[in-house]
Amino acid sequence: MIVLGTAVIEKYLSDRAGYKGIRTARSQYEVWLSIASRARWRNPQDVKSSHPKASILKSGRVVFNIKGNEYRLVAAVRYNAGVLAIRFFGTHDEYDEIDAETV
Repeated sequence: MIVLGTAVIEKYLSDRAGYKGIRTARSQYEVWLSIASRARWRNPQDVKSSHPKASILKSGRVVFNIKGNEYRLVAAVRYNAGVLAIRFFGTHDEYDEIDAETV
């Protein structure tokens, strides 16, 4: 997949460099990014095959859990184009404040 929007996550992680657990979050995000970048997801079932705990939403949105569900990553996936656009990254509490289907 072509992954767009990584700068948003990099800024988020950099702004919170001293926070407890942020290093682990960065490490796990980097693993997710490596997997997503190499993936050839053609449909939601392909996503679930590599990320069984991902939530498939309407409008091509997928919610990935990072660091044991402590962080959430929302992406808009265009399967036919092979593009994944990161729309949100934040803590579970921050995620609760957004509408993942429209963000």
